[in-house]
Amino acid sequence: MDKESVGQAASTSPSDVVFRAFIVVIEYAIVASLLIVAADVLVRTVIDFFTTSGPLPPLVVTAIDGILVVIILLDVAHTVFGNLRVFVFRVRPFLIIGVLAGIRDILSASARLSLSGSLSNTAFNDTLISLAMGVGVVFFLLLGLVILKVSHHDESDLSSEG
Repeated sequence: MDKESVGQAASTSPSDVVFRAFIVVIEYAIVASLLIVAADVLVRTVIDFFTTSGPLPPLVVTAIDGILVVIILLDVAHTVFGNLRVFVFRVRPFLIIGVLAGIRDILSASARLSLSGSLSNTAFNDTLISLAMGVGVVFFLLLGLVILKVSHHDESDLSSEG
């Protein structure tokens, strides 16, 4: 043990231990909740895909959208479980989750445009706005990742803290 960890161990009060234990319980509850929601979305997506009748393209779009939501939920659960336990808030994983969510919106809008037979003017405009918003979100979040990297605030230095 280095001096800093010895000092931290010596200064740990019973209230600190209770507080940290409470945080750990909350973290596990958050992760469990996210996993339950992800499992529910996945099951409902698969059931809806196989039981709903109608044209295949909209069903595929809905299924892909549901699966991408599950991927995002699992990524959030992984990030919460891995990063909150070290008591350091890391921005990079949340930026990456935001990029994934933006890409999901882009893919959904693109699939609606390409797989839908005909859209009304309003639906077409709404889809284009959704596509533009997704592209904008992804662009600015990627810009945030670049700024984080260029500013030398790479979070690998923080991985030894906790």
